[in-house]
Amino acid sequence: MQPNCSKFCLSYALALLITTSLNSCALFTDHSAERADYTRIHLQLGVRYLEMNKLELAKENLLLAIEEDPNNVQVQNSLAFLYEKLNNTELANSHYQSALNLAPDDWSVQNNYGRFLCEHGKNQQGLDLLTKAIATPLNDKPWLALTNAGRCEESLQQIQLAENYFKQALNLNNNYAPALLEMQKISYQGTDYWAARNYLQRYLAVANQSASSLWFALQTEHALGNNSLAKQYQKELLEKFPLSDEAQKSANIKDF
Repeated sequence: MQPNCSKFCLSYALALLITTSLNSCALFTDHSAERADYTRIHLQLGVRYLEMNKLELAKENLLLAIEEDPNNVQVQNSLAFLYEKLNNTELANSHYQSALNLAPDDWSVQNNYGRFLCEHGKNQQGLDLLTKAIATPLNDKPWLALTNAGRCEESLQQIQLAENYFKQALNLNNNYAPALLEMQKISYQGTDYWAARNYLQRYLAVANQSASSLWFALQTEHALGNNSLAKQYQKELLEKFPLSDEAQKSANIKDF
């Protein structure tokens, strides 16, 4: 921490036996730059720990950052996401709202908060924010908000609207795994099994199998009459994701 200015300058003056050293104190008092660096370092550490799922360390660093600069939009946004992962909906909502108040036009905040609102039953509010995030020219990753909007419409059983959003996302980034996974599911549910298989293949080119991808893969292959492959997917699902809902459902399928 930066030494107290007056005490530091006094000791400096005594050491040099001069009386003008008080003026030199200005050389050591760029507090605003120090505060910005402190906030930036702890923000970066917090986000990195979030990515590693080390949530306690992420929380420790992000709380240090917010204490230093409560008006930092990125810190508020990151803290909100952290509290989501900690299942603290109230604090997550509070920090998202703070971030949005600080920067109403920030597409990252609009995207994250919009997704959060949709996941917690406030679909129209969420879609309003996601639509803004999609529309802003400053958004260099619009496929994120498009996919979130698709999921929001899907939760409202607006499947055609959801599919339109997912396809728009893939038109902009044809390797975006979450949108590919959603299209695998929609294709299977619409009995377009060949399309479902194709979307799975595209998904596996950029991501690893998930409980969801395996669940729809085994059902797709079963529907196409490829029971041996369906059994392989079932085995993989049970081995890799034994505690998942999808594994529990697949365990009840006996007619391969």
